[in-house]
Amino acid sequence: MNSENKYIRFDWAAKRMLRDKANFAVLEGLITVLIGEAVHIIEILESEGNRESADDKYNRVDIKALNSKGEIIIVEVQLSRQLFYMQRILYGVSKAITEHIAIGDMYEKVKKVYSISILYFDLGQGDDYLYHGETNFTGVHTHDQLSVSTRMNNRIVARRPAEIFPEYYIILVNRFNDVARTPIEEWLDYLKNNRIGDDTCTPGLKEARERLRLLSMSAAERQNYDRHMEEQMIENDELNTAKLEGWEKGIEQGREQGREQGEREAKRQIALAMMQQGLPAEQICRLTGLTADELVAMQQG
Repeated sequence: MNSENKYIRFDWAAKRMLRDKANFAVLEGLITVLIGEAVHIIEILESEGNRESADDKYNRVDIKALNSKGEIIIVEVQLSRQLFYMQRILYGVSKAITEHIAIGDMYEKVKKVYSISILYFDLGQGDDYLYHGETNFTGVHTHDQLSVSTRMNNRIVARRPAEIFPEYYIILVNRFNDVARTPIEEWLDYLKNNRIGDDTCTPGLKEARERLRLLSMSAAERQNYDRHMEEQMIENDELNTAKLEGWEKGIEQGREQGREQGEREAKRQIALAMMQQGLPAEQICRLTGLTADELVAMQQG
């Protein structure tokens, strides 16, 4: 890929560029490909996750948008592993619902929420790179699908619970290794490899080709972007080195102490290696599963 066809990484774009109305089409395209129907964003909503902080490189990238149907769309890009991630997205969806209905409003004002998580780490067991979750009610004895009566456009209609309850999409970027043949695969190729085909017609990507070129950045923007990429490379190298050193020491001791004790010691050695490299305590806890009190005890011991 020559320099004219290099594109800005999606996590950077989501954090600093896709909130600009002129760039809504990029995000709309990704959502359209995922849910299978055209989506038009009319507003980017404020949320706590949009704020930058001193340790911003460890935080999630978070976009909360409102589409033309009044539905709420949450997009998160997570670079570092985090424990209890499923609970966190559930909390985020619940908070979005309650934030957008006032006390005393009718329940019909509750908005459907789409939660899209773009993850650059392994979430758990599974072989796919794209997972979709929705809520349905199945008869325990009859195995039929329940539909409910609700008011829509001043008419009483039957709707599946999945049309009302939140809907979840989890994209596991690092698991994608296929050739990009379908629209979602083209998106995964961009998310993982920053590649966009010259002849793409995939919603969002054709707009990204024009608006997310590296060469379109100002000198100051390019400097900040390059610094961000360097920080990500250093962080990944530190994590991989710490894991390797920790597991090597842990496995050696684990052979003598047994599997359970060895795994525990491996986590301790990983944590020690991370502390020696100056990683924040909060991140060490997320990556190893150790508690803050255990880290303090290790430092004192």
